[in-house]
Amino acid sequence: MENKNLFQNLYLKQFNASNAIAYSRDFIANTSDYNFQLLDNAYRNTGRTYAKLKIAIETNNCMSENCSLELAQLKQLEGAPQASLDFLASLMAELGVTEEDTFDPNNNYKYSVANSLMNGKPGFSKTDGYQAYLSLLPEGSQQIVFMGPAFGGPLVINSSALNALNISNTSLVVSTPDINKDMLRLLTEVGLFAPDMISENGELTAEAKITEEYVMMNPDGSIDYEIIDLGNGKGKNVLKYDQKKIEKKITPFINAEVAGLMSSEQAAIATWNVYISQDTSVEEDDQMVQNANAGADSWNYETDLPLAQDKKVLFEEKYKKYFMNNYLKQFITNQMPTIQEDAAVFDLAEGKKAKAQKFLDDNNLN
Repeated sequence: MENKNLFQNLYLKQFNASNAIAYSRDFIANTSDYNFQLLDNAYRNTGRTYAKLKIAIETNNCMSENCSLELAQLKQLEGAPQASLDFLASLMAELGVTEEDTFDPNNNYKYSVANSLMNGKPGFSKTDGYQAYLSLLPEGSQQIVFMGPAFGGPLVINSSALNALNISNTSLVVSTPDINKDMLRLLTEVGLFAPDMISENGELTAEAKITEEYVMMNPDGSIDYEIIDLGNGKGKNVLKYDQKKIEKKITPFINAEVAGLMSSEQAAIATWNVYISQDTSVEEDDQMVQNANAGADSWNYETDLPLAQDKKVLFEEKYKKYFMNNYLKQFITNQMPTIQEDAAVFDLAEGKKAKAQKFLDDNNLN
């Protein structure tokens, strides 16, 4: 099944980022009307309504007892302009998420179109067939309706619904969590590094090393090095780490981190779609032209929320794997010995022979 949101969002991002429109003779030769007059149109007839209500109240010629209905309508009209400004500001903040570098293109593409319209991007003007209407509704809320070729039908957003979402910490368009910031912080919290390896700003120092508690040891208490081939018959020792012990140590911290993410399941879906689903590296993520990591394995906001338990378990597994491969791996790969004489380059054959003999000695296999 085609992922329409993914396709449309990627196309819109490419379209808005392209300079091609500057070379369209039709575009540069014609006037584009971006004045949607949202407030002007919404309040065009309110002055007359306001005057009628005022006169009815002042002359005691109301339809309701004690003019209660008219007074309520008057108060509603008086507060409407500020409510409109608040509504539009909240809406623009939501739509602005579509321009973030880590925006998940699996969000509803219509919000990307609406953002392009509201920000006057080329190709989304009234001249191009787009329109937006702000309306004051009888019960006191307001709504905005977007229409145009790319919408595929009207997009209607109600102010009270948007406000309710904000209060419940839910978004129309979810912002992808800063996974790099979270995982760098997590590195300092998992208990693998000594306190003096963490700087005053809460980050690992350039010299940070995992404590020796997690270094593999021989039965006699000496360090069990791994020998790596340098070429030309030479080798050197590097530290080996007990990865099972490390994983056991970090798992509770990963669980807590994932539990925090799951407090907003839509943010968890964004993290899955943009980062962790495909086991990519941080470098690969940074080099992506578009944030479409998950591709066909994307989770759908409309059909996958609330997340099923199997997806939560899978998310935790993938999150841990992403942390291990992209953030912890550098501290357990090719780490030099802390004992100076063990750090010297040696003859590879002799080194391997000596290591094999030590294994036999330690395990009484001679």
